[in-house]
Amino acid sequence: MSSHSHSRKPRVAVVFGGRSSEHAISVVTAGAVLSAIDRDTYEVLPIGITAEGRWALAADDPDRMAIEERKLPSVEELAESDTGAVVLPLGPGSREVVYAEPGAVPKALGDVDVVFPMLHGPYGEDGTLQGMLDLAGVPYVGSGVLASAAGMDKEYMKRIFTSFGLPIGPYVTVRPREWEADPGAARKKIVDFAADHGWPVFVKPARAGSSIGITKVDGLGGLDEAVEEARRHDPKVIVEALVRGREIECGVLEFEDGPRASVPAEIPPVSAHEFYDFEAKYIDSASGIVPAPLTEEETARVRELAVRAFEALSCEGIARADFFLAENGEFVLNEVNTMPGFTPISMYPRMWQETGVSYPELVDHLIQAALRRSTGLR
Repeated sequence: MSSHSHSRKPRVAVVFGGRSSEHAISVVTAGAVLSAIDRDTYEVLPIGITAEGRWALAADDPDRMAIEERKLPSVEELAESDTGAVVLPLGPGSREVVYAEPGAVPKALGDVDVVFPMLHGPYGEDGTLQGMLDLAGVPYVGSGVLASAAGMDKEYMKRIFTSFGLPIGPYVTVRPREWEADPGAARKKIVDFAADHGWPVFVKPARAGSSIGITKVDGLGGLDEAVEEARRHDPKVIVEALVRGREIECGVLEFEDGPRASVPAEIPPVSAHEFYDFEAKYIDSASGIVPAPLTEEETARVRELAVRAFEALSCEGIARADFFLAENGEFVLNEVNTMPGFTPISMYPRMWQETGVSYPELVDHLIQAALRRSTGLR
């Protein structure tokens, strides 16, 4: 339980931005959450992490956190100072947050009762922040260290799913030392994989999201460039076979009696985009179909698989499971996102809206669940 005094409202630190390539999407998401949090119920402390990793006090101004005319927002534009830094507690027993400016006396900002980490990608969604908050004894929204770390690493996520008997598509991993020590052998590994499963293949950073750094490769030409593009975001690369079929997503939300799945959504093919890439998702605002036009049996099956994937990865609070409905009628689990896109027009909130949970209710549900949860092993 939170240790906050009954004489005041719980204080929620919304943490966003970060050092990953998904910095801007995190800012956009945080703006939506800040707009939705009930200020009569909670006090809010916006904390932005700059692209360099400085924790900054940020303006509580959701209007400045949106994508405007294809321009992506950043924490640097929202920070109240170019030099000041927010310092979280480093051990259990105190939840007091301090603000420090060079040459000035540190200023106490009061206790934080729960953190809402709206961070996507490495250095935030991957277990690093979760571990720090566990050490500090501060509750937070979403999955813990293990699920966050495994959910960010596409290779180990797939290994976990396989061990639980969940259906996944073919893939091969190229580790950093493989490419650096013998790129020819690593290239042959991918070509042999494509010979077995067919071109095209998708070359991806193993630990990134929002479709950043992904290239669809139709043959040997362009393969090296695709690997290097993925390696710009992550030295470990995963190569996946094309699964021909429909893209289906399903949200999972944890309740006191266990996780439940939302109605699923379908991501239709996007004209002018070869696949559902970053531009399609966030710049051109491609929209999914909610609920997905599936049979009752297909809907039940994908909801069951989504909950099984949530449990297999030891997720908590929130997750989105992404599938392909293959041409043979079977669902193939692509990945689970432990902190999915969370703007009101994102697929996760839209699926829950259609299931009967509004966006403000979703935000409140996640905060309340985090306040009830202990930190550390559980």
